[in-house]
Amino acid sequence: MRIINRAKRGFTLVELMIVVAIVGVLAALAIYGVRRYIINAKTAEARNSLGRLAKDAASAYNREGMAATVLALGTSTGITNRLCNTSTLVPATTAAIQGKKYQSKPTEWQAGDQYTGWQCVKFSMGDPQYFQYAYSASGTTGAAGETFTASARGDLDGDASLSTFSLAGSIANDNANLVATIAPNIGEILPDE
Repeated sequence: MRIINRAKRGFTLVELMIVVAIVGVLAALAIYGVRRYIINAKTAEARNSLGRLAKDAASAYNREGMAATVLALGTSTGITNRLCNTSTLVPATTAAIQGKKYQSKPTEWQAGDQYTGWQCVKFSMGDPQYFQYAYSASGTTGAAGETFTASARGDLDGDASLSTFSLAGSIANDNANLVATIAPNIGEILPDE
């Protein structure tokens, strides 16, 4: 009889509380892990786009740039390399990406000309974006020491505190050859905001 009674007996209150505590700890860890995964997925947009933007800026520097005027017979023009001049912000304000995605218009990425802005860099985004993108240059003569910066600012949680990602590049002199170089890593300020 005693064996049958023990088999029919249920869980004690202590055993149930231990199970509830374990489930609570596992749920808290799962929520934290999922939140980190979502933030990393959203910030991957900025990291990937900045890598592409910096490579586009370096490619723009390496394009041959010559005067767009007719040459007189028997004359020549030098081939020049230069950084693109600073772009506009897309979107224009951070309010457009504060806790939400922004769908840019194709015309926003067409701002500038062959020497300025997004047209010069040849960068654009067609998908909705979490971040505001910018490109800036310290000079456009193509001289050694000039720098450029590609940056993305976002507000993933909508609290008006911005996260900033940036990737820098510069013109370096290598035995009289000027070369566009890009930093090996993206700078991050408050990446989880």
